[in-house]
Amino acid sequence: GLFVWHLKNTGIRQIPCQFVHLCRVANHRLITFQYFNFLKRMYVTQYNKDLSQRVKPKADSVASPFRELQQLDQEKKIIHKIRPISPVHQPLSETSSRNELREMKSSAETEDSVTTVRAESKEDRQWKEMKLQLEDLPGILARLSKIKLTALVVSTASAGFAMAPVPFNLTCFLLASLGTGLASCAANSINQFFEVPFDSNMNRTKNRPLVRGQISPLLAVCFAASCGVPGIALLTLAVNPLTGALGAFNIFLYTCCYTPMKRMSIANTWVGAVVGAIPPIMGWTAATGSLDAGALLLGGILYSWQFPHFNALSWGLREDYSRGGYCMMSVTHPGLCRRVALRHCLALIGLSTMAPLLDITTWTFPIISLPINLYISYLGFRFYRDADRSSSRKLFFCSLWHLPMLLLVMFTCKKSFLEKEDKGDLLGESHGRAVEIRLP
Repeated sequence: GLFVWHLKNTGIRQIPCQFVHLCRVANHRLITFQYFNFLKRMYVTQYNKDLSQRVKPKADSVASPFRELQQLDQEKKIIHKIRPISPVHQPLSETSSRNELREMKSSAETEDSVTTVRAESKEDRQWKEMKLQLEDLPGILARLSKIKLTALVVSTASAGFAMAPVPFNLTCFLLASLGTGLASCAANSINQFFEVPFDSNMNRTKNRPLVRGQISPLLAVCFAASCGVPGIALLTLAVNPLTGALGAFNIFLYTCCYTPMKRMSIANTWVGAVVGAIPPIMGWTAATGSLDAGALLLGGILYSWQFPHFNALSWGLREDYSRGGYCMMSVTHPGLCRRVALRHCLALIGLSTMAPLLDITTWTFPIISLPINLYISYLGFRFYRDADRSSSRKLFFCSLWHLPMLLLVMFTCKKSFLEKEDKGDLLGESHGRAVEIRLP
């Protein structure tokens, strides 16, 4: 009995020690995430208080790093070669003395240049702390927010506002454009914040500000918050709540759905197409305050246009995407990539035909837009048949001018608001007369 009692006491005393030991072991084997736990992106691990990052090692250069030093040493040896000096008792001519002085000066200059080159090469091999200059900050923030993509988003939202069947309101148009631009800047900045370790492996994105360390991640997050919060507040309070809700939903869809899906499934292309289709819908809702069939038609045109645009772009960047670990159609399903691009090129013809059926444009729009839609469909067929860089490049550059031209033709063929108002008045008068005739 005494022996059992002794064992119980020793076991109770050892419980706190065992608990502390387990905590220490768990702390040493703790897996940390750089951003958010729910994304499950374990590319930064901690073991024995040492952080390690999982990235692909770069290939070693073929040339030896010591070859340059060997060449510099040989040059230095040649410079320090001692020339024979004539005896003192022999008289020296003025020309020979001048030549020797020139040779001494040239040797000293070359020695100084060699030492400076050697010092510069040694500095280039060392880590440097990048200092942020205030005059460089606007350009860095413009690249962080992908200013060209933001301009495209604002232009498509402006097209949706202009196509709305209501009188044009300049103040509402400016506020909606500003809010949409701020929301796009916030979404693009958060996207770059999430993809730093993957962008560093791609030639197309290795010079982005966060990858190069030109700004800190904290500054990028603060910039995204300073753009996103005022942008959504402006759309909600100054325009209408529906437009603000669409802007907030688009930021969530781009940062929390599309960005992590790029490394999981090829469905990210369809999600990204939805993200690009929402801005013209936001422009329509900013003008009308309602979600009509015309808004959905504009969103459908932007949705279909993005497949030939992005699939042709990604075809030439297959090596980069595979190196960065992105799951794209052009990498994993090249046949599907070409088929989807061709399908949506043909879908643009059908969507253009639906515009007069929905009473948005006149019947001249599908006729005028038919040549440019047929041309992009032809290039989509060439891309489907040939599947080379030349056909993909032609399709991509065609998509750059196809969209603004299609929207411009659509705007010129838009039905005026007065015609619709007169038609509505005529329908109302005919309905009233019918009611009067029916009454006894």
